[in-house]
Amino acid sequence: MSYEFNTTIQGSFDEAVEKVRAVLLEEHLGVVSEVNVQAIFKNKMDKDIPPYRIFGACNPKLASQILEVEPNAGTLLPCNFIMYETTPGSVVVSFMDPVTVLGLAQSDAAHEVGKLAKEKLLRVIDKLSA
Repeated sequence: MSYEFNTTIQGSFDEAVEKVRAVLLEEHLGVVSEVNVQAIFKNKMDKDIPPYRIFGACNPKLASQILEVEPNAGTLLPCNFIMYETTPGSVVVSFMDPVTVLGLAQSDAAHEVGKLAKEKLLRVIDKLSA
């Protein structure tokens, strides 16, 4: 079972981030967290790497459905995705598979939300790949 699915988009890293944010919003998903791995590596280890970010995407209605039934399932939220530059002008976008992650929870609500979230994220990938 795969834990992620991805696509590669063309453009600068900042342009790619804005494009992904816009497409996520079309699917009623917002970015609720962002970790700038590139900056952390530079600040903590003086190590230079290409742009690399970890984001958390969330649909509050879907998250609420899980948390009402299984509050500890919040450890599995939000849906993480990463973006990193492979070469200038080429950016990989990789989403965790929410079916795989939320499948760890022992509730039907979590499994159903996982399916719905995956459908949304697959539409995001399709739009980014078009």
